[in-house]
Amino acid sequence: QVQLAESGGGLVQAGGSLRLSCAASGGTFSRSAMGWFRQAPGKERDFVATISSTGSTYYTDSVKGRFTISRDHAKSTVYLQMNSLKPDDTAVYFCAAKPLQYYSNELYYRSEQYDYWGQGTQVTVSS
Repeated sequence: QVQLAESGGGLVQAGGSLRLSCAASGGTFSRSAMGWFRQAPGKERDFVATISSTGSTYYTDSVKGRFTISRDHAKSTVYLQMNSLKPDDTAVYFCAAKPLQYYSNELYYRSEQYDYWGQGTQVTVSS
């Protein structure tokens, strides 16, 4: 059983930055694909970014050039560096994990592909 704990959310002005962290425990983090999703009030949960176990990355178009996903295998932690934040980025951000049996470049961007989820962290961007 994998447990995920997000942190780093908060209130920031437009144009500012935040770094989200997601600490994983209870599983083989190094072979897991990891993803970040977000859910704004009244909307569905949307894909933000993903990173494979080998370090390949993929982003939704709206955050390309502003957000960076990374992972630290030694700390079993995945990060989401968010720069140039906009009010439209306001949402609860969720970390997700997809444990695999092998190292892979494969990227996953659909929520139903992930097996474990964190509780979420609120990001609010004021205009």
